[in-house]
Amino acid sequence: MMATTHAFVGMALALPVLVIAPEFAPAAFVAGLVGGLAPDFDLYAGHRKTLHYPVYASIAAIPTAGIALFVPTTATVVLAVILAAAALHALSDAVGGGLELRPWLAGSEQAVYSHYHGRWIRPRRWIRYDGAPEDLALAGIIAAPLIVFGEGSIAAVTVALLAVSAVYVLLRKHLATVAERLAGLAPAPLHPYLPERYCVV
Repeated sequence: MMATTHAFVGMALALPVLVIAPEFAPAAFVAGLVGGLAPDFDLYAGHRKTLHYPVYASIAAIPTAGIALFVPTTATVVLAVILAAAALHALSDAVGGGLELRPWLAGSEQAVYSHYHGRWIRPRRWIRYDGAPEDLALAGIIAAPLIVFGEGSIAAVTVALLAVSAVYVLLRKHLATVAERLAGLAPAPLHPYLPERYCVV
């Protein structure tokens, strides 16, 4: 799924906070955004493995959510939302396409790495690839309540990210070719640091 879809999922975790403890909602929305995006910071260093923890993040998120529920402070709520968003990000990568430059070709059986199991989880391809039309549809569905119920800045950020998502979907397949060409132009000393899926030789 797109990074923006993951961000919306994380931000949506703050909606119950908005209802139950609105004083923590602004921090929770930011935490959801950060937690939803953070796993993809490994994009160029072992993507979907280095910072993706579908099992361990899920295990950590459960007691943290309990602590936030019974001892609500800004710190406990932020930590709970960040961990839950990061866990959902890693888990939901398994329902998308494989880890490859052109995932619509369905050539990879690596969706996300489970450190607990010591192996890659295969892609389910319910969302065929990041930037697929159904990915944008899902992003729109999740973004809708954020736009309706989020305060001004939350709604504005959501609309902006949704616009970025739409442009990405339009350009997605072309971007694979651009990335491949740019990687081919990179100086040889940089080749070991480029993702394998860019097929740099």
